[in-house]
Amino acid sequence: MNKIHYGGDYNPEQWPEEIWPEDMALFEEAHIDTLTVGVFSWSMIQKDEETYDFSLMDKIMERLHKEGKKVCLATGTAAHPAWMARKYPEVTRTDFQGLKHKFGQRHNSCPNSPVYKGYSRLMAQKMAERYAGYDNIIAWHVNNEYGGSCYCENCEKAFRNWLHHKYGTIEKLNEAWNTMFWSHYFYDWDDIVVPNALSEHYGRENVTAFQGITLDYMRFNSDSLLNNFLSEKEELNKITPAIPVTTNFMGMYRPLDYFKWAKHLDFISWDNYPPDMKSEARMALTHDLMRGLKNGQPFWLMEQTPTTTACRDINPVKRPGVMRLWSYQAIAHGSDSVLFFQMRQSKGASEKYHGALINHAGRNDTRFFMEARQLGEELSLLGDQLTGSETSARVAMVFDWDSWWAVEISDGPSRHISYQQTMIHFYKALFALNIPVDVIGTDTELVQYDVVIAPLLHMVKDDYHKKAEQFTAKGGTFITTFLSGIVDENDNAILDDRPGLFKDLLGIRIDETDTLLPQDFNSICVESGELKGEYPCSMIFDVVKTLGAETIGTYGKDFYANTPAVTRNKFGGGEAWYIASYPDLDFLKKLFKQTASNYEIACKIESCEGVEITERKKGDEIFTFVLNHAEEEREVALPKTYHSLLDNQTYEAGMKLKVKARDVVILKG
Repeated sequence: MNKIHYGGDYNPEQWPEEIWPEDMALFEEAHIDTLTVGVFSWSMIQKDEETYDFSLMDKIMERLHKEGKKVCLATGTAAHPAWMARKYPEVTRTDFQGLKHKFGQRHNSCPNSPVYKGYSRLMAQKMAERYAGYDNIIAWHVNNEYGGSCYCENCEKAFRNWLHHKYGTIEKLNEAWNTMFWSHYFYDWDDIVVPNALSEHYGRENVTAFQGITLDYMRFNSDSLLNNFLSEKEELNKITPAIPVTTNFMGMYRPLDYFKWAKHLDFISWDNYPPDMKSEARMALTHDLMRGLKNGQPFWLMEQTPTTTACRDINPVKRPGVMRLWSYQAIAHGSDSVLFFQMRQSKGASEKYHGALINHAGRNDTRFFMEARQLGEELSLLGDQLTGSETSARVAMVFDWDSWWAVEISDGPSRHISYQQTMIHFYKALFALNIPVDVIGTDTELVQYDVVIAPLLHMVKDDYHKKAEQFTAKGGTFITTFLSGIVDENDNAILDDRPGLFKDLLGIRIDETDTLLPQDFNSICVESGELKGEYPCSMIFDVVKTLGAETIGTYGKDFYANTPAVTRNKFGGGEAWYIASYPDLDFLKKLFKQTASNYEIACKIESCEGVEITERKKGDEIFTFVLNHAEEEREVALPKTYHSLLDNQTYEAGMKLKVKARDVVILKG
């Protein structure tokens, strides 16, 4: 890479060819160098079972090659063509309610339909054969935003095969699912049906009578879609082995276990569409998660909107400077690309009001086009200085899809507990302190970290408790929470005192767990030390007895007043903390600040509210990003001399660096 890739999704087939030269001129003006094409090209290319017409795609590819644009080429399989649904109705999905869908929308292909799987694989093969000779293809983009689920007969049969492969015998399956409960014993594989609103669920996807069955179906669904990806990737690798293959993830997307998927992608890419304009911590967490999927390797920001989305109840416009600021935030956390959806605004259907670099009028004097042009100029100026650089952290957060699924489908103790919101809440405290974080899976080794934070690590697999014990014994600090360590990989309770497999590490016993509405608060009271104070806590309240652990904070009221709410247990050379209730953000900030200080972990530049500071390293060079998310100018004091890459200024040690509202400064030194 000679620079950060800059561009995004381009759909010239939606526009007359006489518009294309105008697009190319505007791309050149905005310094656009990379275009993703063909994402929804299946119906354009394959007219029926036998007929493939590449004439329009050929023109697109030839034009982009002539213009010197790099291409991320999609296989086009994100939505099957209408003729396929008409001739083979099995390709459309059956939803959670048991309703068979007709042709429509896009995530509407059954992942276990032999027809869909066969034609999608063939489409990937045809695309690779057709365009293998183009030297400007820098990546393959398989499908698009894989997601959703299906409950049809094909999926039911495939689910039984998946279970047979996993368990081997019906007896082992019955044991894993605890089917003696409610007379659910299965005698034959054909007894098993998909868990949906017609069988195990009480109308809602998260409310199930048999967590083990539903959990396995969630795993099966993730694997089914992964197999679709792998089928296409296999064809691409046969014909174009030198071109890397990816698909665009959707961040913290619950239905798919991205840690399992990541092993099969040549690089991670994802689409960043935050729910509001105040999600800088959430975005940072998700960037860190995407980087963590492949152990710190740079990723691609495959999509973001230049201005506004179009699929929500309200769709705020990104305020001046925000698009640029968020683009640099992605780079700061490990992205080697800044790509948009979309390049020219669609003239019809559901995304006609979705933001684009070029609006319906094709203007170059809109605010968002001028901001994009400025960003393009800057990325060209930066060249390859940042590409391939990495982020190092001594603090890790454990993110586990199995725990996410299991804790939210559990029939108790509370349906108000959100795994995702809990992860965001804990990350916000680290974000406020500008502590670098690696977001890791349970397979990741812990030796390089000083602090490991594992909120809601509900399910313990592959002896993870032993890994946590070894980490702590060697001098690390392990921090976990309520509902952690208490079920096995089949979502059956650990038959021991809670917190189950973490009992010895944490030095506590939990006999009862109280849950209340989110607005019903208790408090965590700390009487001394750096954490001294009273902090609100809510939703869930473990009643804890210490078995060697030290009580740090106690509950303020109710029948468990003055009993432990936060504990610390010395374990070998380290310590393990337990937080028994959903804590206030201020408590987490103080706890993480104290913990980081114990290991001399601190941001080199003292910051202030609203300013994010993070680093990327390339060889011996360190690049420090100072991102001001506030709506007012901020000042930060510089501890040493830095050179600013974007304005070519040198700032001496001790100087106050002024950063305008929603602005970014990149320092080298």
